[in-house]
Amino acid sequence: LNADVNMQLIQELNANIKKSVSLQDLPNTFDIRRVIEKAVITELTNLLDSGLTPKQPKRKKSNIIMFVGLQGSGKTTTCTKLAYYYRTRGWKVGLVCADTFRAGAFDQLRQNATKAKIPYYGKRDESDPVVIAAEGVKVFKQKKFEIIIVDTSGRHKQEEALFEEMEAISNAVKPDQTIFVLDSTIGQAAQAQAVAFKDRVDVGSVIVTKLDGHAKGGGALSAVAKTGAPITFIGVGEHINELEKFNTK
Repeated sequence: LNADVNMQLIQELNANIKKSVSLQDLPNTFDIRRVIEKAVITELTNLLDSGLTPKQPKRKKSNIIMFVGLQGSGKTTTCTKLAYYYRTRGWKVGLVCADTFRAGAFDQLRQNATKAKIPYYGKRDESDPVVIAAEGVKVFKQKKFEIIIVDTSGRHKQEEALFEEMEAISNAVKPDQTIFVLDSTIGQAAQAQAVAFKDRVDVGSVIVTKLDGHAKGGGALSAVAKTGAPITFIGVGEHINELEKFNTK
């Protein structure tokens, strides 16, 4: 409850723990506390594990990754973090700025990409994000880049025009994977947002940001897990290397 986990999920968790542990059938020699602890850990792991394996990029081919998410979720920063993650592992990575909605989006991505030594593509004088996304992907494909990350405008589930724009970009670049970036500070409200995005584009995985010391992180993690999209990475700080692989255990 302190971590803002949905009450229904907590009730499910309690019921599953009670089913898995029968204290009456345990021998006297068993440490009851340890048995209960193990059951709690198992059920928490099950709660956070979607059971699905996200699509993995393949070497020596162009893997297009499209980022979507709410405004202020840390999406542009996370794009660079993931690009840096792959670059430091020997992949040829490029960033495309298709966010024409937010003032300063291109400058932010350019600054981040330059710092991380990652090639980037964007146009100040082009207002159509679909055109920029398609052109950027084409340029990096021609240069045999293996990971092409497309950053898009932040949007809210009530903003229909921006959702239509997101679908148009997706149709134009045909991403191999769409990643939903989620701000953990919104807690269990994450579920409605994650479902809204998943209903419009094929969200293959989730990256949860701002998990470094916020009380509502548990609510966000559990809420997203219920949508069925696997959580692949978590952001644990502002620095470019502070992106960690998510392990449910």
